Amino acid sequence: MGLRTARGTVLAIDAGNSKTDVAVVAADGTVVGAARGGGFQPPLVGVEPAVDVLAEAVDRALAEAGTPSVDHVSACLANADLPVEEEQLAAALRRRGWGAGVAVRNDTFAVLRAGLLEDAEPRGVAVVCGAGVNCAGMLPDGRTARFPAIGKISGDWGGGAGLALEALWHAARAEDGRGGPTALMRSLPAHFGLDSMYALIEALHLGRIEAARRHELTPVLFATADGGDAIARELVDRMAEEVVTMAVVALERLGLLEEAAPVLLGGGVLAARHPRLDTGVRVRLAERAPKAVPRVVTERPVLGAALLGLDHLGAPPHVHARLRAHYASG
Repeated sequence: MGLRTARGTVLAIDAGNSKTDVAVVAADGTVVGAARGGGFQPPLVGVEPAVDVLAEAVDRALAEAGTPSVDHVSACLANADLPVEEEQLAAALRRRGWGAGVAVRNDTFAVLRAGLLEDAEPRGVAVVCGAGVNCAGMLPDGRTARFPAIGKISGDWGGGAGLALEALWHAARAEDGRGGPTALMRSLPAHFGLDSMYALIEALHLGRIEAARRHELTPVLFATADGGDAIARELVDRMAEEVVTMAVVALERLGLLEEAAPVLLGGGVLAARHPRLDTGVRVRLAERAPKAVPRVVTERPVLGAALLGLDHLGAPPHVHARLRAHYASG
């Protein structure tokens, strides 16, 4: 399929730590090119090598669309946590010549825009809990609320990776006597076919189990909580509290606490809808922001990046609707 016109076209990029989705959207809302690529990790490899990974997918999508460039590049990128990082990444994308204009945002904004109802203004808050945890809010006039979200040094707690580390900490101390009892000291090593926390610690430390596999322990934590373990339950409950705290602070910053504003829940941990976590978030949110409307986002974040691009170009509602219909049918 070819690009009918270069006017009003958007190159949408949603780049996470593990994968990148790219879409080229024509002026009428039709997706005329799409591709998937690898993860986007500038802190590990540097800005230009990270953008090289994006380029592999972007070039394929543009080739499918039959155009070398577009009017506007809307990129929602993991690791774009600070405004200075957004500026650096936007400059790197402009150097590639993919579009006349470039806007870079943290990837949390893609979840927020994708999760809003079809006819809704870009108004609300999103909390993403995947490998890490982040929150962003926006208003139609362009004002935003956000957090640095770069780990404990910026006050963050939890996310899939954080929960796994907390579970390991408690399990290790339970086994050696420094901490209270928890079934995690059996369930975590058992996941890897090991019989003790000592064996798991050794395997992780010596690299026999890759550090990247620690994320597998988060579902084990949830299952252990389901079994009634007190410490596992405390960790799940604290995650619910963190999600709601971020959401409420963002709502307050934007003056949305007294409105029926959407609170959109995304990322693998929240999208899994574990009953204790999901219920914990909804109960706490109802107590602290009773008018907020929580919703788990199932739409692909690249849709949100594309919608933000169409917002920038002033596309009419029927164009947004056609784009949404494409992803709903896909």
